[in-house]
Amino acid sequence: MKRFYKDVAVSEDRGILLDGRPVKTPARAALLLPNDALANAVAEEWRAQGEEIDPRSMPFTGLANAAIDRVAANPNAFAAGLAQYGETELLCYRAERPPELIARQTERWDPLLDWAKTQYDVDFVQVAGIMHQPQPMTTLLRLGDAIAAANPFALAALSPIVTIGGSLVLALGVYEEAVLPHDAFDLAHLDELWQAELWGEDDFALATRAAHRRDFIAACEFLELLRAA
Repeated sequence: MKRFYKDVAVSEDRGILLDGRPVKTPARAALLLPNDALANAVAEEWRAQGEEIDPRSMPFTGLANAAIDRVAANPNAFAAGLAQYGETELLCYRAERPPELIARQTERWDPLLDWAKTQYDVDFVQVAGIMHQPQPMTTLLRLGDAIAAANPFALAALSPIVTIGGSLVLALGVYEEAVLPHDAFDLAHLDELWQAELWGEDDFALATRAAHRRDFIAACEFLELLRAA
């Protein structure tokens, strides 16, 4: 789509105005942001567009649209979908071999599991291999309650963090500022990065991981903007 506006401004109710006209979400709802920091960041995405509007360069706008159109109507159901990742928590599935990879997983994943145990008063069942091992029901309920406590805008941002990382614990760690965003991404891709160290990787794998990292970090930055006063 060609750029059809010149001026971008933020309204008093934290909407985005293009030449004085309010931006709507894809579902035609008002695009209203919850604080000034996020409103200004979304406005800057619109200002930064060239002759063509590229939605891929507007992650904050996309997440805000998702919060309003997809999450706000039923946040509990949306949170429940994310909470299901706790049933197959990535950090609980460990390699059977080689010893070097097992040691790296223990060194780097155990601190996040220990944090979650203390933060939410839960326990985890770890397993070597990929055969499914149920987690304690109390753990699933408490992690589910933690994710359900997030507001619709935070849930919209947590969605790509959970799905790209494949880990509910890592996403909650980012949300609670217990782990830095880039570190969280690397922890989620620990096995893949370890294999790349051993055998190298092709351009497609590099490009795919770079795209996933971009989306993951944008969602983390969205959460950071939500924390702003």
